[in-house]
Order: sequence, then C-alpha cells, then structure tokens
Amino acid sequence: MDLTPIWLSLRLALITTLILLVLGVPVAYWLSRKSSWFKLVIEALVTMPLVLPPSVLGFYLLLAFSPNNGPGKWLNEYFNIHLVFSFEGLILASVIYSLPFMISPLKSAFAHLPTSIAEASYTMGKSHTQTFFKILIPNISGSILTASVLTFAHTLGEFGVVLMIGGNIPNQTKVASIAIFDAVEQMDYSSANFYSLVLFAITFAIVVTVFIFNKHAAKNPFE
Repeated sequence: MDLTPIWLSLRLALITTLILLVLGVPVAYWLSRKSSWFKLVIEALVTMPLVLPPSVLGFYLLLAFSPNNGPGKWLNEYFNIHLVFSFEGLILASVIYSLPFMISPLKSAFAHLPTSIAEASYTMGKSHTQTFFKILIPNISGSILTASVLTFAHTLGEFGVVLMIGGNIPNQTKVASIAIFDAVEQMDYSSANFYSLVLFAITFAIVVTVFIFNKHAAKNPFE
C-alpha cells in the first residue's frame, strides 16, 4: 500500500497549522478587541470558508492562483512561482480554507479573558508585548491547543479545495482524501478502507489527547 498520500496529508496539515498558529493568534487578539465596521468586514471574510461550498472557494482560488490571472500571474512572471497544481499552492489554499478553524476559538478565548488581567500587568510595568506573550497567551493555552487540533484535523480531511488547486498528481498533490476518492472510483474498496482507517485513527487519537489534556487542565488550573 502506497503511504505517500498519508505523508503528504500529514505534512500539509502540519505546515498549515503552524502557519495559521503564527498568523491566527495576533489576528484573533486584534479581532477580540473593541469592534468596528472594518473589523466586522474582516471577521466576515475570515468566516466565509465555513459557509461557502468548497467547490466555490476552490474555483475562485483556482482563478486567483492561475498563471494567467491576478496574483498568480504576478507571482509567475516576477518570481517564477507556480501555485496551481503544486504543493505550495495546496498550502496557501489550505491556510485560507482552514483559517476560521484557528481564528474563531482563539478570538472567543481572548474575548472571555477578564480585562483586569492585562490591566494588572500594565500597572506592574509590563509592556503590551510582554503582557501579550507572558500573561494572555498562557491563559488561553487550552484554546490554542484546541484551535490547532481543529485546524490540523480539518486540513487533514480536505477534499474539494485541494482537488481544485492541486489536482491529482502522485507524490506531489495526491493527498489521502484524493487517494480515497480515486480508490472508490476504481472500486478498490480495500485501499479506500485503508486510507480512511488511517485518517480516522490519526484524527481520533489527536482529539482524545486534547480532551484528556483539557480535562486535566480543568482539574489543575494552577499547575
């Protein structure tokens, strides 16, 4: 059994999660502060992948990434970067598609933190940066873990968007979800079952680990 689709899926999910973790934490904090019309528009755009059909999002990303249009044409002409039918394109598409799964839990966590925590830090002479990284971030560690797991699991199971952007290129863009689709089309149910069971086992193990961690953290909040 070819394990390459599994490794590609894990690699894609890990890279996407790390990128969104770096980008998502400051964006979620910014969105959790006092709202404005501009922030409402940004939040609506961030949430769109949750409600749009993957085929719709994939189609517009395909147009945007195409070497004949907009950003894709610019990247192709000036930097020789090809996003369509490439693993790099899958990463960028996955970052956009999984964005709300990282942002939403973190925004909610920041919004529910008492303002007195930050204010107490400021009165002790801590800067905004020190307060953010040493006070606020540790207080939402459970939410960060949950958001990371949701993002990883969601990216691991992507199908529509990755098919539109990456196609079905063996050893490059053929992730596990595409391999399952191919196997079912060929009536190779044993291969489809193998890939499905592996994805199920990985996702189940990660989710159970997070539940155990959160349960332990709830019992021992000061450890």
